Amino acid sequence: MAHADLVYPSREADGPGALYSLTVFSDCELTRARLAEDAAAAGLHVRQSYPLEHLLTGSVLSLGDIVILDCPEVRGDTIGVLLRVDARVAQAGSQMIVLTRMDALEDIYACMGQADAQILVDATRGERVLAVGRALTRNRGMRVRELSADDRVTLMRLTEQVEDIARRLEDFPRAGSDGIFRFESSRREFGPADGTQDGRLRAARPPLPDPRLVRKIIARRQKRRDYFDGALFADPAWDMLLDLTAARVEHRRVSVTSLCIASGVPATTALRWISQLVEAGLFERVEDEADRRRAFIGLTDAAADAMARYFAEIGGELG
Repeated sequence: MAHADLVYPSREADGPGALYSLTVFSDCELTRARLAEDAAAAGLHVRQSYPLEHLLTGSVLSLGDIVILDCPEVRGDTIGVLLRVDARVAQAGSQMIVLTRMDALEDIYACMGQADAQILVDATRGERVLAVGRALTRNRGMRVRELSADDRVTLMRLTEQVEDIARRLEDFPRAGSDGIFRFESSRREFGPADGTQDGRLRAARPPLPDPRLVRKIIARRQKRRDYFDGALFADPAWDMLLDLTAARVEHRRVSVTSLCIASGVPATTALRWISQLVEAGLFERVEDEADRRRAFIGLTDAAADAMARYFAEIGGELG
């Protein structure tokens, strides 16, 4: 490819051939070409394809409906790029997909605090396509172009599958609702304060369990992988809840990389769970006051309360 900066011809926005628009940023020319090719094949109008430095020079005046940022490593000058694109994408209301590696995850996560980006770690081509599909389902305002009959059927089937995945995630009950993420008080928490039905006092929350006990439970769960396929027992939400519970009692901060490892699933999958659990009110993003480029994950007070009551209830059964 002769030119490093790919600019694709614009299309009539409201015409019969209207496309979703996409902007690609990567310092690797081959990666830019592959991402642009994949996106175009999926029916996206690739508006621009640039190196990362264009985000700092101000030469990129507008962004597409979806922004793909390829950043496999983070150098000193990359931090500014990440912070800038995060703010711009959030302001523009676009959807962002960030491609990176495990070694760069900490810096990437810390800089992506506004745009609600999908972060993919060592992503395969299939994972990239699914991420684009999720971005399409998130942005209901984007339009579908006219397709051939075969392309329409293929895209429809893919979209149905992606929307089903997205729907399952979006339908997770939020904090305070009935369902798997439930924080409301159990009936035993409240009781008559003066012997009447009207008086109510909240029972004192039991303490969180001894972290040594939690670590023992975690070790037992991980031991199963020595004898069985780990995928049989994948339960990332619970494994991360256990890890954060122990860390809270230990007064230890947990990095996003560490939590991904504790989840027992691939990092990209773990990051999607972390995003959902933050949205559900179980996890919270904790900025590092000493270094704004770092961020940690912790339990919310509501989640800590739920874990404390859970362990208090089953404590006698742990053996």
